[in-house]
Amino acid sequence: MGSPEFALAIIAILIGLIICSVPVVIALGLCSFFGLAYLTGSFNVAGSLLANTTYEAIRDYIFAVIPLFVLMGEFIARSGAAQDLYNLINRGLKRLPGRLALATVVGNAVFGAVTGVSIASAAAFSRIAYPQMVKHNYDKAAALGSIAGSASLGMLIPPSVLLIVWGVISEQSIGRLFVAGIIPGLVLTAMFFIFIIGFAVLKPAAFGETNTDESDALIDLEDPEDLRKEKMGGLGVCALIVIVLGGIWFGAFTPTEAAGVGVLMALLLAVLKGVSLRGLGEAVLETGRISAPLLFLLITAQMYSRLLALGGITGFIQDLMLSLGNSPFLILSIMVLVWFILGMFIDSVSIILLTVPIFAPLAITMGYDPIAFAIIGIVAIEAGLLTPPLGLCVYTVKACVSDPDVTLGLIFKGSIPYWIILILLVVLLANFPALATFLPTLM
Repeated sequence: MGSPEFALAIIAILIGLIICSVPVVIALGLCSFFGLAYLTGSFNVAGSLLANTTYEAIRDYIFAVIPLFVLMGEFIARSGAAQDLYNLINRGLKRLPGRLALATVVGNAVFGAVTGVSIASAAAFSRIAYPQMVKHNYDKAAALGSIAGSASLGMLIPPSVLLIVWGVISEQSIGRLFVAGIIPGLVLTAMFFIFIIGFAVLKPAAFGETNTDESDALIDLEDPEDLRKEKMGGLGVCALIVIVLGGIWFGAFTPTEAAGVGVLMALLLAVLKGVSLRGLGEAVLETGRISAPLLFLLITAQMYSRLLALGGITGFIQDLMLSLGNSPFLILSIMVLVWFILGMFIDSVSIILLTVPIFAPLAITMGYDPIAFAIIGIVAIEAGLLTPPLGLCVYTVKACVSDPDVTLGLIFKGSIPYWIILILLVVLLANFPALATFLPTLM
């Protein structure tokens, strides 16, 4: 067993490597290997433990979930269904104030339910929604904020990559976590809606020509064939979500099987929408580029978890946090603060891998439901995507917008209200955990 000094040394080395820009996957691997070698007194034993951990991680059936859901999202993205979805939603909202911003929120919510990746949603709607908002004289900060802020829905509304990673690390049911994210995701969408409508009523100038017919922002589809394809794309995405999530909820198939069904449906939709064989091949290659780093991170995270267990590091950190007070709210506040600080420097998946093995057992000890705590954690970590100076969603939007007037500061300014709303949802979930646990209890 390790000592407090060993625990502090491992944490300090790990943080130091990350600050020195060493990739998280390498930092976790190095700390795990040399930490286990120190504990066991043998490099051979440490190597055997890590090799066994790697084998167990790779052979886990659940590991297929990530690449399958990513592939499903790639097929949908390349089919042009995101544009179709945006157009359909925009028509459906009719004359609501801030209609284009509202369509962006709903579009991000639905598209995020397909891709499971906030960054993908931010990239897609930066290209789709921003030009339309600029055309209608929207304030650029308000337009960019609605894109970056609502992209956070992608990690909460299932299927979410973050929920999958959390489930793997904490050994919870991914299906139950998926279902748990539905109500909080809808609540977050409603909160974004209320803010945008209120903002548009108070400051209509920020939302351009709010008193005119914003339908001009859409291409007038006079060709019945084009309109048919648009409906097929938008409604096809909605049908895919209903079948995948409905199948998981009613026990028709596991999350891995649901991902396989989703890929087949997305492939069919992509073919019907005219995606070429080359486009399908590029989707597969891009899936590999996205999934491989995540899977390597999960493998090294399993090694890191084993080191925490054998070295007594988890117990040491838990005792340290409990020594600050036994109030569950205080402990949760400390965790959220740690997530915010880490969110300024590293990505969401890495934050989960570093903190969940320590925080999840502590939360259970403090009386938090593990599913409710998972959703609280996802929302808090997601706020990091909008937190300076990193804010990956903000950087993604900046990279995807060619407007020379757009700066990182302008996007961060527009994103602040959405960051505050995410914090409010964390508080709401902490006080009313049934928002997350109600649907899983029906499974």
